[in-house]
Amino acid sequence: MPLDVITLGETMVSFAAQEAGALDAAANFTKIVAGAETNVGVGLARLGLKVAWVSRLGDDSFGRYIRRALEAEGIDCTAVATDTTRPTGFMLKSRALEGQDPVVEYFRRGSAASALSRADFDESRFLAARHLHVTGITPALSASCAELVEHAMKAMRAAGRTVSFDPNLRPKLWPGREAMAAHLNRLAGLADWVLPGLAEGRLLTGLEAPEDIAAFYLAHGAKAVAIKLGAEGALWRTAAGGGRVAGVPVARVVDTVGAGDAFAAGLISGRLEGLDWPTAIARANWVGAQAIQVVGDMDGLPHRAALPADLGGPPA
Repeated sequence: MPLDVITLGETMVSFAAQEAGALDAAANFTKIVAGAETNVGVGLARLGLKVAWVSRLGDDSFGRYIRRALEAEGIDCTAVATDTTRPTGFMLKSRALEGQDPVVEYFRRGSAASALSRADFDESRFLAARHLHVTGITPALSASCAELVEHAMKAMRAAGRTVSFDPNLRPKLWPGREAMAAHLNRLAGLADWVLPGLAEGRLLTGLEAPEDIAAFYLAHGAKAVAIKLGAEGALWRTAAGGGRVAGVPVARVVDTVGAGDAFAAGLISGRLEGLDWPTAIARANWVGAQAIQVVGDMDGLPHRAALPADLGGPPA
């Protein structure tokens, strides 16, 4: 069936510490699914969009667990290959206090997803979707992953589909900051919508003001830029103008991991449904605010029925 969104990238099993504090002191962990692209995919599926994910999983219990969990969310995983020679990656995540960023340790070198390549690009499958979402994590995994991401972005945009790009920085996966910035800024120029956080934008462009960062990406080929400003909300810019949308107050921040992915799900869904930029950004801020109030990358992602009416949800 026709798809609203297709995405690609690595998803891992995450063992999230149940006790707050240092990761090496944690004794009990909860097993969950974690992956930037699939966080966005689940967020979109819960909001009523048809989503497919392209990746590779190991022929192991982790891979089967991930596939089963995502299919249960309504994600189409028919283009997810099973790799009999490489494992599914996993990660450990600490439980932070007072909304601080948790410590995360990755075990992904040589993973099945790192073997993604141009061979995983099925043109008919991708072009069945009207939108592609990618992040800066996937091209950092391997040269073949980088080639696939760039090819998919060019092919989708050439076919008249829209493309969104979240830098989602993982500096440890790159040989250095300059190489990371050069590569990701080039990919951003292939996207219609670029979605950096303020700190990411500063690191990648060397500019301080969010307005200047947005102008940088518009000049490099993006059609719109939405910069996440944390509790302050977000700034958006297009060639026709822009503005700021205030954040949604949250009584207590529990886990910030996945907040940017939740924002992306809110924004992409809003734009694909025809919402104007201020309303789509307001939806993105609201979805992101729900995500940071619970532990887990996906647990706080809201379903369609929970959307406020003024953000395109069901009538009150």
